Parts: sequence; structure tokens; C-alpha cells
Amino acid sequence: MPTYWLVLSLLVLAAVGYVLGRNRALQTAGGDTRALHSLPNYYGLNVALTSLVPALGVLIVWMLVQPVFVDSRVSTLIPDSAVPEDATLDLVMSDVRRVADGLDEAVEQGALTPSEARQLDAEATDIRARLGEVGVALGSDVRPEVLRAAQRYRQLTSVGKTAMSIVVAVLALGGLAWSYSQTHKDFRARNVVEKGVLALLVVAASLAILTTIGIVFSMFFETINFFGLHSWKDFFFGSTWAPNFRGDSELSILPLLWGTLYISFVALLVSVPIGLFAAIYLSEYANGATRSFAKPLLEILAGIPTIVYGLFALLTVGPMLADVFAKGGLLGVEWMTGATSVVTAGVVMGIMLIPFVSSLSDDIINAVPQSMRDGSLGLGATQSETVRQVVLPAALPGIVGAILLAASRAIGETMIVVMGAGAIAKFSLNPLESMTTITTRIVSQLTGDTDFASPETLVAFALGLTLFVLTLGLNVLALYIVRKYREQYE
Repeated sequence: MPTYWLVLSLLVLAAVGYVLGRNRALQTAGGDTRALHSLPNYYGLNVALTSLVPALGVLIVWMLVQPVFVDSRVSTLIPDSAVPEDATLDLVMSDVRRVADGLDEAVEQGALTPSEARQLDAEATDIRARLGEVGVALGSDVRPEVLRAAQRYRQLTSVGKTAMSIVVAVLALGGLAWSYSQTHKDFRARNVVEKGVLALLVVAASLAILTTIGIVFSMFFETINFFGLHSWKDFFFGSTWAPNFRGDSELSILPLLWGTLYISFVALLVSVPIGLFAAIYLSEYANGATRSFAKPLLEILAGIPTIVYGLFALLTVGPMLADVFAKGGLLGVEWMTGATSVVTAGVVMGIMLIPFVSSLSDDIINAVPQSMRDGSLGLGATQSETVRQVVLPAALPGIVGAILLAASRAIGETMIVVMGAGAIAKFSLNPLESMTTITTRIVSQLTGDTDFASPETLVAFALGLTLFVLTLGLNVLALYIVRKYREQYE
């Protein structure tokens, strides 16, 4: 049974359980809701959640664990001689999965019968051509050991899906039957449902934390592999970024870090004053009609895809700056040789960040108690003095948080930098020169036909981990500033 049909069946079963549980509670109370311990809906929700949640949890865990288990079993079928010198077992297993998916597609389209797919012989049949007929493109001919592993992969996957469907169905039906049998008018359904919902909330919070931990560990272990192949001194203290997949690479993060911080600084120079002034105007000076029109219009900027901003930088802002600063332009000196530069990316990124600063700052300023404004005005201060000396100091922790959030967003931006700043990693104070950032290099190192056993590819994980530590540091700094200034107003 396909997974989506299994999920749909669980939802239908939960709906049926809700109706059955609610009706049974009413029947045991003789139709009088006053005789029930809880509202009728709680009895229905208890049966629905008991039949749905455990089965759905097992389904999710099974879908996560099964591929790992199947890979570990199938990988033992690949002899060391079948792994090329310039590849790894993981790359061979990716070919196995691709062939297995191709066989599934061929069976689904009717090009092969299930028995033919199980009995195919790579030496007697051109597997690549057969799969190409159904639209499955393979990069090379399928070797016999890869085909055998793919057939075994399909077999284990099929058995696993069947077992999963049986286990999930038994859990769902068993949960429904058990909770239905427990339903009567004195059953504390509300207490049980509220505890169950609380448990779901705890699980959701835990998943968010565990996801972050998983991301960090995945980058951490690959970073260790990178430093096993490349000197950490060159990475942290070198001065050149020059990857070469043929060897002798210089992979220093410092030029990339400089470009990242420089472009982000220019973006904040644009976004912070404009966004903060816009927030002050909308919250303190604009009337209701102006605010209701301007605030949504300003926040539209946050919904524009970053690739559109990148095109804007490439086709509009960059050429405009190049016309101004090119030879014969400003003062007759050639300040800028192309359309890509730090200023190009920084200005466009700053425009993108304006709604982040303005919207958050506006909410924080509006949260300042009106009594503080009234007290200042009552003592004779003007409105501008009230804003400068009362409102902004009281809202400063939130404003700092908004600025640091915008800084984190700027540090992690990719597409605007790719199209507006160029791809040159270097140290320079000239904002009219091309530079690049950490995120751009991560994309570049992981794009194309990459070898995950080479330092030129693994460096992407070291760059990612460094970027994570950088943004984490910004968040810690924000918490420190917020706590320091909040003490003055509480």
C-alpha cells in the first residue's frame, strides 16, 4: 500500500473513532450530557487520538529507519573490488538506489513485469537502455554487482513496506478498540486528552531542538573528516581561497569571512536607518489610514523571492552604479570595472532587509506602554523628545534584536551575492570591487560532479559549521544586550 493511502486510511479511521467514541459516551449517559465527566467532544477526541497518534508515530519512525537499515544490509553485497579508486561506497550505493528506483518505474509503467525485474541479468541485458526507454537516465552502464544489489534493495524495501503497513494497521485498530472499550460516562476524557496534547507539544519542541543538534553533528563529523585531509592552520589563518580539485588547494576562510561581513555591513547601513525611521513614523506619527496602507505595502518586500532581488541587482542596480563609477563617470576616474560589487549586493540586500527591521521594530515600539508617553508629554516634553528619550530607550532591546535578526539574515543570503557581488574571494576595502561570501562558496563547492572524499568538497561543511557558530554568536550577543538594557525598565 502506498504511504499516502496508509496515512489517508489512518485519518479516516481517526474520524470514525471520533464519532464512535462520542456516541458511546452519550449512550452510557442515557443521552444526558450533564451526566458526563467531560464534554462529549473529549470522548471522541480520546478515541481518535489513541487510534491515530501511536500508529502515525510508528509510521514516521519506520520511514526514517528503514532506508538506513536497508542500506546497511545491501552495502554488504558490494565487494571492495566493485568500488572504483576515485569513488566511495556511498557513491556506489547511490547508483544502487537509482537503479532500484528505475526498476520500480519500469514495473509501474508496464515495461517490465515484477518477475522480470527480479531476474534481470546485467551481462545478458542492457539495463541502461531498458531503463532509458521508461525515462530513467543512468550516467553509466550497470555492473552486475550493482544490479544484484539493486534487486536486493527492492526486495528488502518491499518487505519493509508490507511489514510497516501491517504494524501500523494493527496499532491503529488496537488503539481504537482499546480506547472505545474504555469510554463511559465516568471516564476522565478531558484529562487524558489534555495530557496527550501536552505530550504532543513537548515532542514538537523536542523535535525542533533535536533537528538543530542533528544539523550541527552532521556538519561537525564532516568537518573532522575535512581537517583530516587539510591543515586547519591554512583554513583559519591562511590568506588565499583557491580550491583546485586536482590538488594543492588553498582553502582559507578568512577572505570569505571578510566578504561576508563586509557585504552584510553595507546591507545593514541601508536597512537599519530606513527600517527604523519607517517604524518610528508608522508607530508614532502616521495616522490610521496611512499606517493601514503603508505597513502592508512595506512588508510586501519580505515576500519577494531572493532570486528576484538578485536579478534586480544584476540588471538594474549594478549597471546603474557602473555607469556612475566607470571611467568617464564620477570625477572621470574608473572606480568600478563591472556591474558586480560589494555595494551592488549590499544595497539590494539592504532593501530586502528593510521589512525585517521595520516590522519588528514597529511591533516593539507599539508594545511600549502608553503611560510612559503620557507621562513624558505631561512633563512638558515634545513628541520628538518623547520618542528620543522615552520610547526608543524602552524599546531598545527589541530593536537590537531586530537588527541582529537582520544581520543573521544578511550573513546567510546567497542568491543576491551570487548575482550582485561576484565570485572573487579577496581582502579589499574598496566597496566597488567584486567579492564573495561563505554561503556562495558552499553552493559552489557542492555543485556539479563532486567527490565527497576530497577536501575541496568537505570544506563546504567546515564553512557551514563556521557560519553556524557565527550566527549563534550573534544570537548570544543579542540576548546579552537585551538583558542588560531590560533591567533599566523593569
